[in-house]
Amino acid sequence: MGLLKNGDKHSQAPAGGFWIAPSILSADFGILKEELEAAATAGANWIHVDVMDGHFVPNITMGPGQVKSIRPYSKLPFDCHLMVTHPEQWIEKFARAGADLITFHAEAVKNHSEIIQKIHAQNCWAGISIKPDTAVEEILEVLDEVDLVLVMSVYPGFSGQKFIPDVIPKIKKLKNLKKEKNFLIQVDGGVDVENIKELFEAGADVFVAGSAIFSKQDRLKAINELKRMMTKK
Repeated sequence: MGLLKNGDKHSQAPAGGFWIAPSILSADFGILKEELEAAATAGANWIHVDVMDGHFVPNITMGPGQVKSIRPYSKLPFDCHLMVTHPEQWIEKFARAGADLITFHAEAVKNHSEIIQKIHAQNCWAGISIKPDTAVEEILEVLDEVDLVLVMSVYPGFSGQKFIPDVIPKIKKLKNLKKEKNFLIQVDGGVDVENIKELFEAGADVFVAGSAIFSKQDRLKAINELKRMMTKK
């Protein structure tokens, strides 16, 4: 997939220095094959897969079986976001299903390093996610270990929520912290053409967008508009 090579992650960035990761939670599950193909054709860089267990968050979404079933339909890296109470129970299953990157929530476990090591042992990138009300200070001790920090700009559990602008200072803080480290900053929740430029300028590298892409009939136009807004003078 090209995602898991060693070395500087930022050197692997596409033109523009950012990644667009459409969230298939907002896609039409009846035609996921076509939705995945449309996202790739439109210029997506990753596919974001929201995994919810009904415990850590009140909703239930895809399991490893569903990920395995759609894996053959896309050559893009699968970015699996585990919104689950016991991520350690699911890491190997999602890695075998085809995940390239596995992100767990800092709030779900006490020993963050242990989970990161388990993910790396599966030859996947490891991400750690924080909710809007979780401080960056809660994950400082593992910033040398992770490949990605996911800043939630909505409370996890449902798609289509309104963006919470209070998370922007956290992105700026992480941008300063990563100057001597090697992790990417991802933002997920309510990302659209109205806020993506501010997020990019704050320091985000990877943008998860659901309804901003899949609610549009022309997916190519939707992704191009997100990219255009980031580079707009």
